[in-house]
Amino acid sequence: MAKTLIVIGGGAAGFFCAINAARMDPALTVIILEKQQKLLSKVKVSGGGRCNVTHACFDRGELVKFYPRGQQFLKKAFHWFNTNHTISWFEERGVTLKTEADGRMFPVSDDSQTIIDCLLKEATKYKVQVITGVAVKNITQNNDFWEVLVDNKTYTANYISIAAGGYNTIEKFNWLQQLGHTIEAPVPSLFTFNMPKSSITQLMGLSVPFANVKLIGSKLQSNGPLLITHWGLSGPAILKLSAWAARELANKQYTFEILVNWLGTITESELRGEWLQRRNENAAVKMGNKNPFGLPSRLWLYFLAICGIKEEWRWAELPAANQNKLITTLTAQHFAVSGKTTFKEEFVTCGGIKLIEVDPNTMESKKVKNLFFAGEVLDIDGVTGGFNFQNAWTTGWIAAKAIAER
Repeated sequence: MAKTLIVIGGGAAGFFCAINAARMDPALTVIILEKQQKLLSKVKVSGGGRCNVTHACFDRGELVKFYPRGQQFLKKAFHWFNTNHTISWFEERGVTLKTEADGRMFPVSDDSQTIIDCLLKEATKYKVQVITGVAVKNITQNNDFWEVLVDNKTYTANYISIAAGGYNTIEKFNWLQQLGHTIEAPVPSLFTFNMPKSSITQLMGLSVPFANVKLIGSKLQSNGPLLITHWGLSGPAILKLSAWAARELANKQYTFEILVNWLGTITESELRGEWLQRRNENAAVKMGNKNPFGLPSRLWLYFLAICGIKEEWRWAELPAANQNKLITTLTAQHFAVSGKTTFKEEFVTCGGIKLIEVDPNTMESKKVKNLFFAGEVLDIDGVTGGFNFQNAWTTGWIAAKAIAER
C-alpha cells in the first residue's frame, strides 16, 4: 500500500526534504503544505537575490564553528550530508556553484531563480504535490496515521516532516508543544545595530574590509567587513556578533555598548608601540592628506574631526593628547547601541525544537514516531554566509532518507 508524507513548509528545507524523499522512494506520495502563496521566498531574496547556497568549508569540525547553536548536533548530521554533497547535488542537476573570495558559494548565474527553478523542476519530476495558501491548524496522531487539519480540510499521512521555519514568538510553537516537544524560546539572530545618536551615521555607505567588534561586558567579539548605515552599523562583523550574542542581547533589550577596532587585529598597545615610526615616516605630511591605515578618506577625516585634529596639522605637530585620542578611536571606539534592525528580508531566529529531542541521524522525533523535523524550526542557526541554507539542505536530506527507507 502506497504511503504518504506531508511536509509542512515550502521553504528550502521543506522542498529539499520533499523532493529527495519522492526521488528515493517513487512509491511514496509526497505533499507540501505552505501557508504563503509564494514558494521559496527566502531563497529568492537570499544573498541580494543571488542565493548564497552554501559556504566553501569542507571540514566538519570547522564547519560547525559557524553555528552559534547546534554544533554537536550538526557534527553528526554533516556526516550524512555536508557542503560537498550540496555542491554535487546541484551540479548533478545542471546547477554549477562558484566560490567567492570570502567563501560564500552562489550559482554561476548569480540569480536565485536558478536554485528555485531547480527545486521546482525536481518537484514536478517526482510528482510532489505543492499546495499553497493553507495554514495548518492542528496535527493529531491516530494509530499509525497522522491527521493534518488545514482550514476546513483534513489530510492523512503516514509521515510528517515539519519544516515550517523559525517563529518570532514562543506562542507560535504551541502546536508543536502539544505534540510533546520542548521549545527553546525564539529570539532574533542576524540583525544590525541601531545607533540613533551617533554622528558616524553621517558616513552611511562607507565600509572597511576588516574590523573587530567587541561586546562590552562580555567575551564575545567578531571580525570581518564593517558597514556604516544611516541607522548604525552592519556588515558581516556585526551580523556574526548578533548571532553569537543573540540571547544575551535580547536579555539586554537591545541596549548595550560595543568597542570597534577599525584596524582589525592591530591592538591599541601595538599601535602605540609603532606610532613613533609612523609619525616619523609622515612627519612633514598634513594629517588630512595622509592616511597610512588604508581607511576610507571620509572616515579618516571624521576620526580627525572627533579627535580635535586639524587637517592642515602635520604629523610631526600632532599634540600628545590628540594623538592618544586618535589611537584609542582607531582601535577601541566606543558606541552605545539602542535597538536592532532585521537584516534585509533574511529573518533568522535562534530557538526552536530542543535538539536533545531529535535524532541527528534521521531527524526523527525521539518522542513521537514518524514525526520528523528539518531546517530552522530546530534550535539551529548559523552566521551569515550560506550556513543557514546548508543546515536546511542537510536536515531536509537526512529526513528524506530516513522516511524513504521506512
